[in-house]
Amino acid sequence: MDYDLFQPFIQLQQPYKDMSHQAFEQAVFKVTTASGSGTAFYLKDRKIFVSNYHVVGNHKEVSLQDRNGTRYLAKVLLVNPQEDVAMLRTQEDFDVPQLELHLDASLQQGEKVYVAGYPFGMPYTVTEGVISATQQPMQGRNYIQTDAAVNPGNSGGPMLNAQGKVIAITTSKFNNADNMGFGMPVTRLADEFNALAQVNEHSFNLVCDSCSALISEKVEYCNNCGQEVNLAYFNEPLLSELSIFCEQTISKIGINPVLARQGPEFWEFYVGSSLIRFFVYNKTYLYATSPINQLPSQNMGALFEELLGKDIYPYQLGIYQKEIFLSYRVHMNDVFSVHQPEIGDAIAGMFNKANELDDYFAEVFACPYSMNSYKSRAV
Repeated sequence: MDYDLFQPFIQLQQPYKDMSHQAFEQAVFKVTTASGSGTAFYLKDRKIFVSNYHVVGNHKEVSLQDRNGTRYLAKVLLVNPQEDVAMLRTQEDFDVPQLELHLDASLQQGEKVYVAGYPFGMPYTVTEGVISATQQPMQGRNYIQTDAAVNPGNSGGPMLNAQGKVIAITTSKFNNADNMGFGMPVTRLADEFNALAQVNEHSFNLVCDSCSALISEKVEYCNNCGQEVNLAYFNEPLLSELSIFCEQTISKIGINPVLARQGPEFWEFYVGSSLIRFFVYNKTYLYATSPINQLPSQNMGALFEELLGKDIYPYQLGIYQKEIFLSYRVHMNDVFSVHQPEIGDAIAGMFNKANELDDYFAEVFACPYSMNSYKSRAV
């Protein structure tokens, strides 16, 4: 998948601003894998994150990100592909409000609902709507249907009622259909919650689609009922050759590549105070780029002379939307040539160069630090 060089964010759905609903936002996290992103919500009393299976896919470790941008490594403990449910756990305990589950069937058509999550991988939003149908049959199961805005990335997030209780896991939206979102009622999670008591903290568990027994080893048949097991559920998704190279390079500088993943062949992470983006452009170039400074309010002529004349080979300086970027570009063919080791070294060196240059431009030309930099938060 290709990514625009600077990935401008476009707010496609407006956040719902209701003070009574700001409490639960701390318990809603963004989920990111090498395949894409979605949403999960944290149940404090169970110390578990709930999401959709199709959000985590066959990944056994994923990145969770809170509203402040802090990322946490999460292990996938249990998946039920038939119900499209995944349960995850981290090593951290989170001091967030307790989300209550609405575990009875007393839902009414026309009731107000809220859908919380990270649509399109963008910042957290909440959209408001009503229940259009309490039991909408789809693919052999009943779902809660709502007219609240639901977009890709909302999957796995909570659907809440007016009292702030979780009534469903947001699961899907028909393509090319407006005002039609769906959620799996949380009443269907009882078996998964009961199964958690049997789960080994360090194992991956698959729910048998026949008898609902837990399968924690890669076996051809369920030990409980004899049902044939789809072994693909136990296999991690294969990374491309390019992804393997990029993640090895990221690992060499001490960054966990799982936490850096932001989708197919796209990584975003911090080295020191600098934000680094690492991605393929136009199916031709591998880019590493970092927004280091904003343009100053004066002394522009001297700055432009510096930007045009400063020799920082093999890196480049550029300006985009009033920010100064440090970048490194390499043709895809060169990545898989005899030059691969030196390319890896150059990329790793650029990460440190970003932290050097942002201070230089701040001190010499009074350039404010990039809004994406940790240093700008300290000013």
